[in-house]
Amino acid sequence: VQLVESGGGSVQIGGSLILSCVASGFAFDDSVIGWFCQAPGKEREGVACTNTNDDGHVYYVKSVKGRFTISSDSAKNTVYLRMNNLEPEDTAVYFCATDPLYPGYPGPMWFESLAAGIAAYWGQGTQVSVSS
Repeated sequence: VQLVESGGGSVQIGGSLILSCVASGFAFDDSVIGWFCQAPGKEREGVACTNTNDDGHVYYVKSVKGRFTISSDSAKNTVYLRMNNLEPEDTAVYFCATDPLYPGYPGPMWFESLAAGIAAYWGQGTQVSVSS
């Protein structure tokens, strides 16, 4: 299993970025893949997650709802996170993650369940920096 993130960068307040997470080594169309972020000195926290099958159910944490959009493309085995109206508080390293053995379902408990799971896989992260 491999997850590779890209698309991070430095932007000003109000700017936009699109993060990509290319997945391989497991059944992409039957999984839940999510994005986490970790700011300096803080714990890793969930951002958004999505079913990658036809259900397409998604979940966003309150702080990004209405600004971020998560989507998946099964033809490219890729999950995207479109980030609009970025704020300095969004500055963090962003990781994508999944658990092929226990995919779960997108919702508020998914992030905690994945982080506690023994079969979870994480990407290496991509830095997002938002300046004023």
